[in-house]
Amino acid sequence: MQLNTSGFRQNGLSQRSAGSSKARCLSGIAESLRSGDQERAKDYEDNGPKLSIFGERDHGALLQITGKRRNALQYDIGNPLTASKMTRHQLPAALYAPLRVVLFEDEQGRGIFEYDKPSSYFGQYGDERVTEVGRYLDATLEAVLRNAAE
Repeated sequence: MQLNTSGFRQNGLSQRSAGSSKARCLSGIAESLRSGDQERAKDYEDNGPKLSIFGERDHGALLQITGKRRNALQYDIGNPLTASKMTRHQLPAALYAPLRVVLFEDEQGRGIFEYDKPSSYFGQYGDERVTEVGRYLDATLEAVLRNAAE
C-alpha cells in the first residue's frame, strides 16, 4: 500500500534510541512479557504507544554505489505485546513482526510511505485469532502513518 505525504514527522510513533526513556520502555515491556507480568503488560497496552520504531536503515544511501543516492528510509515498526498476541497462536508469524515500512521520495519530490498490509501476510496462517490482529494492525499502521504525514 502507498500513502503519499509531503513530509515526515513521527507523531503517533515512539522512536527507540539508545539511552532514551522510550528505549527503556520497550525493553521494560519485553521484560514484562518474558516474566509474565500481566499487570504491567495491561498498563502498556492501555497507556503505551500503539506502535514503535525498532530500527531504521538508510536504504537510499546504498544507492550511492550507482552515483544516484536517493532519500529512502526503511523502518521496523511494531509492538511487542501485539506481536505476542499472534505468536502465542502461530509462532511463524514472528517472521513478519515487526512490520516493515519504507519512506521514500518519488521523482516529483513527494514523500511516499510504502508497506504491505499486515493482514495480507498474517492471514496466511488460516488462524482467525492471528488474522484479527493483522486487521487491527492494518488500521493502526495506516492511522499512525497518516498522522505522521500531516
